[in-house]
Amino acid sequence: MESQFDDGASVDLDDTRLEELNPQPLLTRDYETRPALVYEQLRQQHGPVAPVDLLGVPAWLVLGYRESLQVLQDDDGWPKGLENWRARTEGRVPADWPLGPSLEVNHVLIQGGRGYRTLRTAWDAALKPFQDPRHPQAKRLRTAVTAYADELITLIAQGGSTGVADLSAQFSRPLPLMVASHLLGFPGSQGDDALMDMWRVLDAGPDAEPALERLLETLAQLAAAKLKEPGDDFPSYLLAAHPDLSLDELARELFMLLGMTSDHVGILVSNTVVEVVSGEGGVRASLSAGMVREAMNRAVMRKPPLVNFVPRFAAKDTPLGNYTIRAGDPVWVSSAAAHADPLFAEHVEGSTTISTRAHLSWGAGRRQCPARELASTVAAVGVSRLFERFSDLALALPADQLPWRASPFMRGLRSLPVRYELASPAEQPAPTDPEPETANPVLPDRSARQRSSLWRYLTGLIRPGR
Repeated sequence: MESQFDDGASVDLDDTRLEELNPQPLLTRDYETRPALVYEQLRQQHGPVAPVDLLGVPAWLVLGYRESLQVLQDDDGWPKGLENWRARTEGRVPADWPLGPSLEVNHVLIQGGRGYRTLRTAWDAALKPFQDPRHPQAKRLRTAVTAYADELITLIAQGGSTGVADLSAQFSRPLPLMVASHLLGFPGSQGDDALMDMWRVLDAGPDAEPALERLLETLAQLAAAKLKEPGDDFPSYLLAAHPDLSLDELARELFMLLGMTSDHVGILVSNTVVEVVSGEGGVRASLSAGMVREAMNRAVMRKPPLVNFVPRFAAKDTPLGNYTIRAGDPVWVSSAAAHADPLFAEHVEGSTTISTRAHLSWGAGRRQCPARELASTVAAVGVSRLFERFSDLALALPADQLPWRASPFMRGLRSLPVRYELASPAEQPAPTDPEPETANPVLPDRSARQRSSLWRYLTGLIRPGR
C-alpha cells in the first residue's frame, strides 16, 4: 500500500496490525533519564509514528510534528473517549493496568462523544473570569498568586539569607496547589489536606489509592457546598454554566483542575528556572529583558511539561507515518518528540527576540488546553517573584544529574536543589501595584496556615543557612 504526501513524496505503508508488531517497551530507565535519545531511536527505526509498549499495552506513539498536528486538529478522524478503544472493548486491556486509573476518570481532558462540547463550553465560561485580564477575578487571582509566592519565598528564607533549598518541593509544586485551592473556593486553609493528598496521587506512591479516595470525597463535599451556596469560584461558575452536572461529575472536573493544572504549572516553573540558571542563552536573555513569558515559551519548546497527551483513537483505518493505523487503535501524540522533529526544530530560530508559538505544549486544535492562559499567568508570576527576591540562584547539582520523575504523561523533576542568596530589601522590587479593589486577597490567617499539614510539611523542609 502506498501513501502520497502533499509534497509529492510517497512511502510504502506497513499494514501489519499493532498487536502483531511486538513493540518495545517505552517506559524504561533510558526513557526516564534520556527521553530525547529514545525518541530519536524510535524515529530512526520507524519514522514519524512508532509502535510502543506502555506497561504491557501496545499503542502508537506519534513522533512527527506534521503527524502530531494531523491527529490533534482532526477530532472526527482521531476522537478521544475510551469507548473508542477496540482492545479495551474486547477485554484485552488488563484490569490492573497501571495507567488505567488516570484514564478512567472521565473528565474534560479524557471525554469524547456528544457530551464533550457542552462540557468544554462550560469550562471556557467558568475559566473566563480568571483568564480575562480585564475581569476583577483575574486581577484578584494575580494578586493572590503574588502573595502565595512571597509566602513560600519568605518561608524558605527562614533558613537564612543564603542557603540551599529544594525549589521543587518548597516552591514550584506547592504554589500552583495553593492557587488551585483559591480557584476551588476552599474556605481558609481547609483545602491544605486535600492539596497534600493531590501530591500523593501525583507521586503514585503506596499511599496514592487511599489519598485518591479521600480527595474525591473532599471534592464531592466541596461540590455539594457550592451547589448549596455558590461563590465567586470555579466550581460555582462551572455549575452555573452546566447546571446538569451531577455532584460526582463536578467532583471529577475539580479533580482534573486540581491535578492537571497544578502539576503542569509546577513543572513549568521548575523547567523555566533550570533553563535560566543552567545558562541556556535564549531563555536567560529573555528573562533579563523582562520578558518572562518569552523565557517560559522557550523553556516549553525544549522541555514541555506534558510530554505525551492522553490517547486518541483512529475512527477508521488511516495511514499515518509509515503505518496504517487500524480503527480503534490508541494513538499517543508526543509533544516532546514532535519538538525534536527536524521539520520543527530546524526551523526554530533561537536568536530572534520572540520565539515561535507553533509548539504543541498546550495541544492544538479545538481541544487545546482550556486553562493555558491561567497556567501561564500563575507560572509567570511565580518565576518573576523568584528572580526578583533572590539575587542569585544556582543549581546545587549539575543539570544532567537532576532527578526526573518517571511518568508516561508529564516530565518533571523529583527535586530541584539550588543554592540561593536573597536580594537585599533595597534590591527587591515590589510587586506591581494592584488596583484598590484587588489589593487585599483573602488568605488563610497565619495561625490556621501554621496548623495545616501542608505548612507543617513545608516548614520541615527548611534548611538552616546563614
